[in-house]
Amino acid sequence: MTESPGLFAPPEPLAARMRPRTLEEFAGQRAILDAGRPLGDAIRRGDVGSIVLWGPPGTGKTTLAQLIAHYTDRQFVGFSAVTEGVVRVREILKESEERRRLGRGTILFCDEIHRFNRGQQDAFLGAVERGIVTLVGATTENPSFELNGALLSRCRVWVLEPLSAAELRQVVDRAVSDRDRGLGAMVLDVAEDARAALAELSDGDARRALTVLEAAANHVGVGGHITVAVITDTLARRVAIFDKDREQHYDLISALHKSVRGSDPHATLYWLARLLAGGEDPMFVARRMVRMASEDVGLADPQALAITIAARDAWHFLGSPEGELALAEAALYLATAPKSNRVDVAWNAARAQAAETPAAPVPLHIRNAPTGLMKALGYGAGYRFAHDSPTGYVAQTYLPDALAGTEFYVPSSFGYEKRIAERLKWWMEHQ
Repeated sequence: MTESPGLFAPPEPLAARMRPRTLEEFAGQRAILDAGRPLGDAIRRGDVGSIVLWGPPGTGKTTLAQLIAHYTDRQFVGFSAVTEGVVRVREILKESEERRRLGRGTILFCDEIHRFNRGQQDAFLGAVERGIVTLVGATTENPSFELNGALLSRCRVWVLEPLSAAELRQVVDRAVSDRDRGLGAMVLDVAEDARAALAELSDGDARRALTVLEAAANHVGVGGHITVAVITDTLARRVAIFDKDREQHYDLISALHKSVRGSDPHATLYWLARLLAGGEDPMFVARRMVRMASEDVGLADPQALAITIAARDAWHFLGSPEGELALAEAALYLATAPKSNRVDVAWNAARAQAAETPAAPVPLHIRNAPTGLMKALGYGAGYRFAHDSPTGYVAQTYLPDALAGTEFYVPSSFGYEKRIAERLKWWMEHQ
């Protein structure tokens, strides 16, 4: 006898089976979902407009969208921007318009909405504006960077935070004891320290916690004993929370930059390690460190720029992992170097002044005079050649007349800039 397809299909994963069925079961996000909080109250009233849920994995974005559909008595239609395209969106919108004519609304849940480019995101605009669907977009990325302004203007953004260890512990305990949807029928002995470790090691991600718990349960079997060792072995490796070119990308590179600027070599090494372990392009890190050398160290230590360029070349020559040591050396050099942003300040001031005076004439005495006519007009007249002086310095005006005496660069008193300040002072005194 031939078995019917799917007759003995495996059960849903534990994380799917344990999805909360009410707001009261929902773990975390109390700041927006508790009674008296705006989103929670809107859901309970059944009055939710188009929204974007922004948060890291495992914080309940999909579940919350399903609960919104339940509380508002609308049809839930899921859609993934990773695996489906605009053609499917149009099909859903057509179906939703027909459903609306029959008196029922639609919650269109778009998972990973940031994977649609800004042009593709326009496919939602008309339907959202006309109320054909209520859009619930889910994203792990900053909507300000990833969603177009027209769509953002039609949706309210709600931020979902990683679950705390205490909240994850509740999720784990419920799954262990629930006999209908969870693992209660397995009569597992899950040690207290194993539960605590799982809650701590899951990095705020409920899906990860339940996935690891289920794998550990399958490993020890019915009536088995789950210890900390079983949890850590099952977890295998905590994957760095990092998404190249996305929100974590900007947060981690910002942490590295600020640690360098703050002269903390220990934090500098840690954030560098996090970036590289997370898959960041080492050449991107090298380029950013070259920028740090100019922006935060500058002429307080002119060698900083040379060393970061050398580290970039060393990584390019050696590759990973050998070349990463050169990046670490450069990062430590930057962190421990004297700091000055006077180059950055001076450059910005000069750019601003150049923008304000784009037509200020070049003083005649420093103009180029390649022809007789130009010389006759006074081009180059009175120019004094600095190298004719024994000191290599002659006092003359180089700025436009309207800006004479303006100072853009004022060296600090740290590192090599202290010597530059002394030199500038001497030149000023010998004008």
